[in-house]
Amino acid sequence: MINITINGRETSVPVGTTILQAAQGCGVKIPTLCHYPDQAVKANCRVCVVDVEEQKNLLPSCSTMAAEGMNIRTNTARVMEARKTILELILAHHPQDCLHCIRNGQCELQELTTEYNVRQSCFEQDSRDLPLDISSPAIVRDPNKCILCGRCIEVCSSIQTVNALGLAYRGYDSQVVPSMDKDLFETACVMCGQCIHACPVGAIHEKEQVDDFFQAAADPKKILVTQIAPAVRIAIAEELGMETGELSMDKFVAGLKELGFDYVLHTNFTADLTIMEEGHELLRRIQEGGALPMFTSCCPAWVRFAEVFYPEQLDHLSSCKSPQQMFGSLVKGYWADKMGIDLANIYSVSIMPCTAKKYEAQRPEMNDSGFQDVDLVLTTREIGRLFKMTGIHPADTQGAAFDPWMGEYTGAGVLFGATGGVMEAALRTVYEVVTGRDLEQIELTEVRGMEGLREAEIDLDGTPVKVAVVHGLGNARRIMEDVQNGTSPYHFVEVMACPGGCVGGGGQPITTSNTKREERVEAIYGEDRYMPIRKSHENQEVLSLYLDFLEEPLGHRSHELLHTQYTAKNDQV
Repeated sequence: MINITINGRETSVPVGTTILQAAQGCGVKIPTLCHYPDQAVKANCRVCVVDVEEQKNLLPSCSTMAAEGMNIRTNTARVMEARKTILELILAHHPQDCLHCIRNGQCELQELTTEYNVRQSCFEQDSRDLPLDISSPAIVRDPNKCILCGRCIEVCSSIQTVNALGLAYRGYDSQVVPSMDKDLFETACVMCGQCIHACPVGAIHEKEQVDDFFQAAADPKKILVTQIAPAVRIAIAEELGMETGELSMDKFVAGLKELGFDYVLHTNFTADLTIMEEGHELLRRIQEGGALPMFTSCCPAWVRFAEVFYPEQLDHLSSCKSPQQMFGSLVKGYWADKMGIDLANIYSVSIMPCTAKKYEAQRPEMNDSGFQDVDLVLTTREIGRLFKMTGIHPADTQGAAFDPWMGEYTGAGVLFGATGGVMEAALRTVYEVVTGRDLEQIELTEVRGMEGLREAEIDLDGTPVKVAVVHGLGNARRIMEDVQNGTSPYHFVEVMACPGGCVGGGGQPITTSNTKREERVEAIYGEDRYMPIRKSHENQEVLSLYLDFLEEPLGHRSHELLHTQYTAKNDQV
């Protein structure tokens, strides 16, 4: 431990603590822009400068280590003047269109300029008129708003190892650009949206489609059917000013009906269905021979990552579509027949925690119903905006039940929202299908947690099956390298591109650390714990689907509607 003084307050901190960390530990706020929890220190913006006794220059607190006897002042006149000047310089090259910006009210730059009373600037306004990059079906880049903090580059290169973004040019001309200065969609970008969470301003955001919803809702011929992903219900409360998970499902359903949806169903239904298909696919590969380890395929960002970087290993991916796409295929077929609705009139909307789902819905493979299976994908943030625009607060509604067919779900389906959840749900079913016995310990804690890699082994009547769970594409890359080298010890691997799984998806309420993601994960487990049925193979509507329509897992009709093939895209590296 070392002894330091911050603003006259003596404190002790461990060796290796930065001044910023020390200040945060004793409740002293130092502003930051380029600094981001869970990322490497960049020290780009210098907004965090502090005065240290006997030092001629102000020092960046994010990268300066505290030393024995340091006397630090965070609020001297020259510190305040320096911070204001830095903010004014940033604003001189930043569009002054806050009222039109998607991050208005949630912008770190806006917050700091307010706190530091930056009302005008002595620097001439010189915004660059750079074109928007709208090439991606999921993400929009506005380079005019970029403040060169480097946070998006860090998450894309160091955490996701995609390297779709980088710094180009020098001095005044410096820009964050997609690799090789291409349009974003022409790069290796997997559209996970983690750059959106990393961006402190509105330089990167989801491709907003709120107006598409209003246009569809105004068409009297269209029947709007929606599905809700498990991670959405947990986080939508945050977008509406409530605590994580506070909004009950029945009130969420009622709010969506007031928005204009004719039928409200649940992605958890097809999450349970995915477990039936994927679990039997795993068993077939183990018993009859097939590419092992088998990787989950419900995360579209991970699927695209594999297509771009490991196209020769695509046979290791499960052929199952994601729950979103299984739902889209069935709602314009099985469900439409059940309800007596002309499927040509169905407008299928999914509410997702994920920006990559917008891309997935537009993939050419996803039209097994004869139409585009999912017509529109709205993120959690977009649904939050819709509620605010229309003045509807779901918490004030009477509540409503899900509509019939494809609305029933189990605790296993809920688990899809958290990293490790797909694996845990699959093993609950696979174990009981193989052994014919109840799984004694239904909560598989070995695959839970926020570690980048978790492992477990389960005994299937004498056959040991070794599984792994990873989140973050950098961790997935390490496992894929082992697969490529023939050294992987696993039979089954779950991959989620985003930290924490879908609860940390690119379309979720903006968060800057894993603390909030961990809170959402715990809410997912809490919901599973109180579900009356917690195993996918006990979902009665899923069983009826097989009895009335699909006949059996991995059957002919299942392969037609619920499975697909993925294609190499390594030309984009």
